[in-house]
Amino acid sequence: MRHRVLGGTGIEVSPYCLGTMMFGAVGNTDHDDCVRIVHAALDEGINFVDTADMYSAGESETIVGKALKGRRDDVVLATKVHFPMGEGPGRGGNSRRWIVRAVEDSLRRLDTDRIDLYQVHRPDHTTDVEETLSALTDLVRQGKIRAFGCSTFPADQIVEAHHVADRRGLQRFRTEQPPYSLLARGVEKHVLPVAQRLGMGVLTWSPLASGFLTGRYRKGLALDLSSGRPTLHPARFDPSAPLTTAKLDAVEQFVALAEDVGCSLPELAIAFPLAHPAVTSVIIGPRTMEQLRNTLKGASVVLDDAALDRIDAIVPPGSDVYPPDGVWSPPALTTPALRRRTIDTRAATV
Repeated sequence: MRHRVLGGTGIEVSPYCLGTMMFGAVGNTDHDDCVRIVHAALDEGINFVDTADMYSAGESETIVGKALKGRRDDVVLATKVHFPMGEGPGRGGNSRRWIVRAVEDSLRRLDTDRIDLYQVHRPDHTTDVEETLSALTDLVRQGKIRAFGCSTFPADQIVEAHHVADRRGLQRFRTEQPPYSLLARGVEKHVLPVAQRLGMGVLTWSPLASGFLTGRYRKGLALDLSSGRPTLHPARFDPSAPLTTAKLDAVEQFVALAEDVGCSLPELAIAFPLAHPAVTSVIIGPRTMEQLRNTLKGASVVLDDAALDRIDAIVPPGSDVYPPDGVWSPPALTTPALRRRTIDTRAATV
């Protein structure tokens, strides 16, 4: 498998990154089977493994730690911090207090003395980004992490973080991990161009668009809502919802395109983000060995300009058929009080 340099870190990673969100309680609960999946991925040339503390409440990190025993030096290991890890205040977010505790917890679960890429999983409007960058810079200097990045940050906050780092003499985000797929191309507008200008590495998630690009969900077929992702987020798979109809309409066109290219729909879906010059690696998240094997079959798929032009005609560049699941929304949009003056000050006259 080829390797690409991860931004300005000098770290060489495979174009496929093994995502482990489906290891543990929310997916594959068989630890030994998950370990075998990791080993199979490494044997096929993948050297990049991504997890997070919140995946199955830390269970995923524990599984990854088991899998990497004896092979740790051959792997670029990434994990994340931000989401709550238990009840009560102060057990999540991007504060120094939480980060310095969370990294120790991750190191223990991963059974390692260092993390190659430590990522801030989402923005935190309650914490000044300078505090976050300061804490992460200290962890680099202590040798506990090698580099750090962000995940699902809007372009303006990525730029702000870089300006703060430059002004305060702190290390900066070296990577961004955004959602990017045939059905969700919004990051092409600002996030990917900003990442390129700032020399950041990019590892993208959800190339199969929460399952809609697996071929399992097709127009005219009854949607099975009794298993898999539909049980976790049934509204996203509601057959009567306009967004579901739009996704299924696009899927049919991509199925036809995949047949013309000579590959499967999932292979087309994973090859697409890899064609963008800003993208370093695409996260694949198999739950089973069969899913891993099927994904690896498409590693040699190349989309020529004609295929990419047809993709642009189905979903225009920079547009989303649906808002990507799990994307952070700024408080300015989600909190009415931040976008509405008090009732007594709204009129133009006294």
